[in-house]
Amino acid sequence: MPFSHHSHSGQFCGHATDSLEQMVQRAIAQGMDVYCLTEHMPREEQDLYPEEWEWALAASRDNMASGGSMTTATGTTVDARQQEEEVAVSQAKEATARALGRLFEEYYGEARRLGEKYAGQISIVVGMEIDWIRPSSAGWIRGLRERYGGLEMVVGSVHHVHGIPIDYSRPMYEAARDRSGGTDEALFGDYFDLQYEMLQALQPEVVGHFDLIRLLSDAPDASLRRMMMSSPAKKTNEKNEEEEEEEEEGGSGGGGDGAGERGVVWQKIVRNLDWVREYGGIVEINSAGLRKGLREPYPQADICREMIARGINVTLSDDAHGVGQVGTNYIEAVRFIEEMGFQRVVYLKRKNHHDDASCFPSSSPSRKHMDLTELKQHAYFVRNRPC
Repeated sequence: MPFSHHSHSGQFCGHATDSLEQMVQRAIAQGMDVYCLTEHMPREEQDLYPEEWEWALAASRDNMASGGSMTTATGTTVDARQQEEEVAVSQAKEATARALGRLFEEYYGEARRLGEKYAGQISIVVGMEIDWIRPSSAGWIRGLRERYGGLEMVVGSVHHVHGIPIDYSRPMYEAARDRSGGTDEALFGDYFDLQYEMLQALQPEVVGHFDLIRLLSDAPDASLRRMMMSSPAKKTNEKNEEEEEEEEEGGSGGGGDGAGERGVVWQKIVRNLDWVREYGGIVEINSAGLRKGLREPYPQADICREMIARGINVTLSDDAHGVGQVGTNYIEAVRFIEEMGFQRVVYLKRKNHHDDASCFPSSSPSRKHMDLTELKQHAYFVRNRPC
């Protein structure tokens, strides 16, 4: 029973392609039995993604060129020709944020429609991917879940550190890193602190791309267990010293937690995993990491080993942003899960009654378990298995 708990469409996401219905149809064609629709939540105007900024800037330029007027949220009309450009941009950003809110409402209705239309062919779980940006995100997200009470699950993610997207482009990653003090290690620490805030405040059903922060880092495939805090000036020398110490000690560096600042990032990772275990969250094995050139899916092997030690449940996600990415690298992802030592995976399946035990009272889906052996015997994996 292939399934995915994380997906986007070009109909409702500016950096994706294809319609939501095409995504569902592709999942059916791929033989999936469960597919979670999780478009990005609408964000506040200061948190627009780059392509959304472009929409706002284009709108402000068009409005100023035409001599038109812009209307604020309070109904005040301003003449774009007589205002400073930054005022026009600010108003356009506000209008864009409102438009994204309306777009999410359209998504919610369309997702529920598709769930009913294809109910006999696939179980569609309607959710959203949340973006934790700052502590005030909690109230914003809770408000969305109250407004859209039919949302069945959320993918809890962190895409911003210091309000800057960290997985969108290398220049943006570097800007966030500079705000953290100039090193990958410091930025990673800030990222996992934000993730901890999100996990504690919202207890998402699925934790999205747990270690996304490594994607655009200097060494995206390096072990986070071995990461140590350092300043830019000391980084090269300390790396050499660390290697020499490990050779003398005959170790791999995995047991160095707590030595000075060594292991601070790893300690934060373990802390976050402990809380996921405590509240019963599911961590996705996200195959998009492989699609984006990483050696391993999200999360990397060292983190997965800690998850196994804690009995944390895992599931599969493709994080598709178009029909061509549905189920991408699932053969490799399942092989990775098996090599890590996981014996089973879990998946969410739609149900029709109220779940009062949920952190968010809603029509929460039921949680099912499947042995890895059974998963590998599904026709999808048999059909796509390398010769």
